[in-house]
Parts: sequence; structure tokens; C-alpha cells
Amino acid sequence: MLTKASMLFCSLASLVTAQEATMKTQVYLFAGQSNMDGRADAAKISAADLQRLKAVQDRIEFAYNWNPITSLAPIEASDYVKKKFDLEKSFGPEIFFGIALAEANPNKKFLFIKRAVGGTSLYGCWNPDWTLEKATFMKEEKQPKLYHDFIKYADSILAKRKPDSYEIKAMLWVQGEADSLVKQYGPIPGQAYEANLKNLIRSVRKHYKQGELPFLFLKVGFGEVEKAMNATASSVPNVSLIPLSQDKASPYFYPSNPPPLWHYTTEGMKRIGLNFYKTYAADYVKSADKK
Repeated sequence: MLTKASMLFCSLASLVTAQEATMKTQVYLFAGQSNMDGRADAAKISAADLQRLKAVQDRIEFAYNWNPITSLAPIEASDYVKKKFDLEKSFGPEIFFGIALAEANPNKKFLFIKRAVGGTSLYGCWNPDWTLEKATFMKEEKQPKLYHDFIKYADSILAKRKPDSYEIKAMLWVQGEADSLVKQYGPIPGQAYEANLKNLIRSVRKHYKQGELPFLFLKVGFGEVEKAMNATASSVPNVSLIPLSQDKASPYFYPSNPPPLWHYTTEGMKRIGLNFYKTYAADYVKSADKK
């Protein structure tokens, strides 16, 4: 029979365990090509949304492409992006995903780790089973082995933290345009996309020993790549596909720049980030975690 002292000790131990779980930093992984990297003009974010970002950004650490870790904020665009898109700072899905996530969880801290390079393919440099032949086929032989580089980057950041101080919650993926370019690369990358995407998901989960790690991705690309995305989302557990619509009245319509710029505008990227959050919250956040 438990004494009052024993019962009090058990209650305190349970409380400490619950508090430790609440205090763990939530880690989210971001990867892909240019629309994950972000070509949206940060100067066009509204004053109200900038205030929302300011209110939460100190609770969100942002690790981007091997740069020093900062609070979540738009990034300084590369010279190429500045010239082509006529902007100084840009952002991807992480900004509005982060705002919504932090607002919904006011007592939690977060770490976003993002590795993204424009124009890159899953068939070539993002392939967990990278080969020089496949990279050369996609004209990516001079690119990093991005899947392995991404894992190395994330591991290097997490290695500086105590293993029980964080938990990896999900991975967000925006990529597919390069593998869709049949006129440029032929049908092989698109035909291989489903197998490669499933391999990517499986590889990340295996590396982090989380067989059910949520994996969310945006419907981009076309043809065989689009079919592969649908098939993957419907057949692999804990995988969610963020829809894309051409109907301007749809919440899944994402405004983009006209050709030859393409890529999503500030409003388009805002909607993408919010839809990533809404899907994540609906599919993976238990009612007890929403408090």
C-alpha cells in the first residue's frame, strides 16, 4: 500500500516527466529545391504579419544551408536571386508555418533545419542512393550529394544538444519540378519518382529511428511526378500531400510569378506555409498536444 509520501513522490515524478516533455525543443526538417528555398519577396510581407513573426521568432531557431543559426527570419537572397527576382530578402514555407505553429504552442520552443538548393532533382543529387551516373544524367555532378549533405547538416546541429532535449516532429518537402522536365531529361526521372520518394521517406525515418515520422510534401511538378506523389501519399503511412489547385477561389491556389520567373509570390508562399501547418495540425497533433 502506498503511503502519502510515496503517492506525493509519484505525482511529482509524473509532473516532472510531463514538464520535460513539454520543454523539449520540437525539431522540424525542411528540404527541397527552389520553392522550398523560397523566392518570395520578404519586403511584401504585411506589417501585421511581421508583428506576428516578431512575437514568436525568438522561440524558433532557424538553421539554413550551413549558415549560423539565427532566430526565424527571411534570408538574405543570393546575388542570382536578387538580380532575377528583384528582391533583397526571400523566404520559403518555414516563415508562416513557424508563425502558426508557435502561436498555437505558446509555451514551446522549436528548431527548424532547412537544406534547399534550386533546380535540384530527386533522381540525382537528392537521391539517398546517389550515383555519379544518375547525377551526371541530371547535370548535377558538380552539386553536393544533397540527401547525405542534408543528413550530415542536421546531425551536426543535433549533436550539440543533449539527446533528451529535443524531439524530431516532422519533415517538410517541396521538390519535384526538376524531375518533371521531360523535354530536358526525358521520362526516366519522372518514372522513377515514386520509388525515389518512398526511398527518401524510408531513409530519413530509418536514420532517425522514427518509423512513423510525419512526412509532408507539396504537390508540385506534373505528369509522372504528380502521379507518384498521389500514389505515395495514399500508400505510405504518416505521409500527407498538400494539394494544389488552379481555381483562384480555392485555399490551395498559390499565386505565382508570371513566366519566365515562375515561383511563388509572397502571398503564394504564405498560403503554402499555412497549409503545411493546417495539414500537420489536423493529421498529426493529438488533442492533448494542442493545449
